[in-house]
Amino acid sequence: MTAEIPPTRRHAELRASHTDRDEVVEKLRVAAGDGRLTPEELDDRLEAALTARTFGELAALTADLPAAGTSAGVAPPQAAELLKFDQWGGNAVRTGRWVVPASIEARVVGGNVKLDFTEALISSPMLQIEAEVQGGNLILVVKPGITVEANDLAMLGGNVKYGKGTDTQAGAVLRIELSGRVLGGNVVVRLPQRGFWAWLTRKPRPYSTAAA
Repeated sequence: MTAEIPPTRRHAELRASHTDRDEVVEKLRVAAGDGRLTPEELDDRLEAALTARTFGELAALTADLPAAGTSAGVAPPQAAELLKFDQWGGNAVRTGRWVVPASIEARVVGGNVKLDFTEALISSPMLQIEAEVQGGNLILVVKPGITVEANDLAMLGGNVKYGKGTDTQAGAVLRIELSGRVLGGNVVVRLPQRGFWAWLTRKPRPYSTAAA
């Protein structure tokens, strides 16, 4: 009789997807930016991540790194209950390693509010955004694992635009629920854009969602 394989080992032997590799690559880049990995270590681990075949091989590359947003002996930043934007023309941006609150109220009149979640510190699996967009733009930059639902958003002459690749459900980390109304403006959900040099050198887009 063949011995049963323990669940942890069974999971480690499962095949990894492109999205799984991309998530590990991002963790490694953040760790290097925090000074936890040397440039040489980063290069070695990135090469290993891009060629890894199983979850076990990927897990070994981040086993000695703390979870995102934490430091040894230091509690992670606490998220605010509410973040408000009242934008009349001009631009408001949240990008980099900002702490995602429990809820956001965004009033955008003829301007732009851009929320980039690709490096944000996520403390809760749910985010409520109450939006009022009038002739402006609310832009949500996401990555695989972050989903955006706009079923409760009233549209009065405006648009909700989902970019290619934003419908992935892989490794759900954050669910964003939009409510409120759009009056002649736009809500845009997209993945990070490539810079000019990346485009020129045909570097793959960040967070590729191609099937394994």
